[in-house]
Amino acid sequence: MKEHTLKSKEIFKGILLHVKKDEVLLSNGRKSVREYVLHPGAVAVVPITEDNKVVFVKQYRYPVKRVLLEIPAGKFDSPNEDPLECAKRELKEETGFLAEEFIYLGYIYTTPGFSNEIIHIYLARNLQKGEMNTDEDEIIELEYKDLNVAINECINGKITDAKTIAGIFKAYFLLSEKKE
Repeated sequence: MKEHTLKSKEIFKGILLHVKKDEVLLSNGRKSVREYVLHPGAVAVVPITEDNKVVFVKQYRYPVKRVLLEIPAGKFDSPNEDPLECAKRELKEETGFLAEEFIYLGYIYTTPGFSNEIIHIYLARNLQKGEMNTDEDEIIELEYKDLNVAINECINGKITDAKTIAGIFKAYFLLSEKKE
């Protein structure tokens, strides 16, 4: 089921996104076109306080024209950036928190039908509050929710961000297993 690239054309190269259009040869011998977005990769962090509350960030997301509740996240600053170091940086920048413990929860492909974006997800525990240091173009508010409430809001559609839903579920099940 592998596809072989016959031709590749750059359509757009911006600050965040790189769009390409490729002609490919399918495993059945037919040709097709693939338009896709190259992304530098990212991390997302599920910060959980000692009293089992998730630290969320609330921010306006221009492409969907809505304020979303999300776990802290951000893209790699360089192609070789270590995901854990990126997670530590993003947690500090977006929430002000530092964490003594980071547990890797795996990764997700956000939209593999048209992008190679990968997000590495971490659980952060033993938090210490510090000062937020958001990017100039980020307006963020923090919101705290009990992990069980967050799970229900992922199920009932109040939380709709995919990386957040994946991160909350991964953290919830990991922590549930540790209790047993």
